[in-house]
Amino acid sequence: MTSMIKWLVLPMFLVSVVCSMPAATKAEESLNLNVDAAILIDAETGKILYEKNSETALGIASMTKMMTEYLLFEAIAEGKVTWDQQYNVTEYTYKISQDRRLSNVPLREDGSYSIQELYEAMAIYSANAATIAIAETIAGTEDNFIKLMNEKAAEMGLEGYKFVNSSGLNNEDLQGMHPASTNASDENVMPAKSVAILAYYLMKDFPEVLETTKIPKKIFREGTSDAIEMSNWNWMLPGLVYEYEGVDGLKTGTTEFAGHSFTATAQKNGMRVISVVMKAVGADGKGSYKARFDATRALLDYGFSQFSKEEIVPAGFKIPKQATLKVEKGKEDTVAIAVKEPISMIIKTNEKELYKPVFTPTKETLEAAIKKDTVVGKVHLEKSEGTDYGYITDQAAETDVVTTEAVDRSSWISLMFQGIGKFFGNLWNSTTDFIGGLF
Repeated sequence: MTSMIKWLVLPMFLVSVVCSMPAATKAEESLNLNVDAAILIDAETGKILYEKNSETALGIASMTKMMTEYLLFEAIAEGKVTWDQQYNVTEYTYKISQDRRLSNVPLREDGSYSIQELYEAMAIYSANAATIAIAETIAGTEDNFIKLMNEKAAEMGLEGYKFVNSSGLNNEDLQGMHPASTNASDENVMPAKSVAILAYYLMKDFPEVLETTKIPKKIFREGTSDAIEMSNWNWMLPGLVYEYEGVDGLKTGTTEFAGHSFTATAQKNGMRVISVVMKAVGADGKGSYKARFDATRALLDYGFSQFSKEEIVPAGFKIPKQATLKVEKGKEDTVAIAVKEPISMIIKTNEKELYKPVFTPTKETLEAAIKKDTVVGKVHLEKSEGTDYGYITDQAAETDVVTTEAVDRSSWISLMFQGIGKFFGNLWNSTTDFIGGLF
C-alpha cells in the first residue's frame, strides 16, 4: 500500500515542480536549439538575452562580409572611397566571378563597375567576387585588406577571430589566388559573441546598411545584357519562404566548414534584437537553410515574447539606507543625494523585482562647498538570483548619483570653533582611553 502511494504521489510532485517553474525559465530551456553556438542581444544596448557556447571560435563563412561592409562604410565616411567610384576588374575578381558554384554576379573581364552596385551585390546576393573587388578598392590588395579587418576587429574588442579573406569562402575556393599571408586551406573563424559585437557596431555606426539588407530581390545591371536577378539569401525577409515580421537583415553564411549560419536582426513593438546561430542542423542532424531559419525563428520568438524594456530605477530615486552623504566643513553635516537619470533595461518581463540598485560613492565624505547636481557616485543594477548574461561590450546598466541640494562652506569662525571642538573631543577620547587602559 505504501509503495502504491509513492507511485501516485511522485508524478503529482513532479507536475507541481514543473508548474511552479517561472514561465521565462521554461521558455529558455525549451528552445533546444540544434546549433553549435547561438546568441541573442538587444540591438540598442548590447544586453545579452540568451547565449549558448557563444565564446567558442567557429567558422563564420559569409557573415564575414559584415566586416567588409563596415570597412566600406567607414572608407566612404572618411572620403577615401565614393559610391559612384568605378572599379576595373582584375584577373582575380574575374576568375572568381565566373565560378557559379559560388554565390556571384559574373563580372566582365574588361568591365568597370561602381562601388554602389558591387556593394549591393555583396549585401543582397553575397556575391564573393564583388566583395573582393571592394576589398581591393579600399586597400589595394585583399592581403592588405585583411590586415585592416584584423585591426578593426581588435578595435571593436572582438575575441577569438581570424580573418584570412574578405568574403568568407574557404581559401581553397580562391583558385590559388588567396592572400599571400594566409594558408591555402584557411577559413575565417569567430565566436558567436564576437559576430554579435560586429553586427552591433555595424548597425550602430552605419544603420543605413539595413536599407540594402532588407531588399528581397534586385536586378544586377538591369537593362543590360549582363542583367542577373539577385535573390537575398536571407529567406526570413518579407515575401520570402521563411518570412518573419520585422526582419530586415543581416547576413547569412554557408560553407562546408562553417555549416549553415545566420546573423539576423528584427524590430517589433519598438524593440530591436540581433541573433546569431552557427552551424544549425535539423532533427536529422544535417545542416540546411531551413535549420538555420528555424533556429533563428526560435530565438526571435523567445526575445520578443519574454523580454521588454523596463524602467527599473526612476530619476530622483533615493537609495535605500544611503539618502545622504556626510559633509565636512559645511553649514550642514550631510547632503541629500539621488539618482540623476532613470535606468531602463531589456529584461524578462517577470524578473523586474530581481534587479536591485547598488550605490558606489566616489568618496564616503564630501568637503563643502558643494553645488547642487554634483556627481558623487554611480548606481548599477545587480540581479539577486538567476543568470544575468551582462552586455557584449563593457557597457553596464548604471547612472550617476548627484546631490539634490547645495551645501555652503562654514565661515572661518565656525570652522575655527569646529576645529577647537574636534581637538578637545579627540583629546578627551584619548584621555579616557588612556585612563581606561590603566584599569
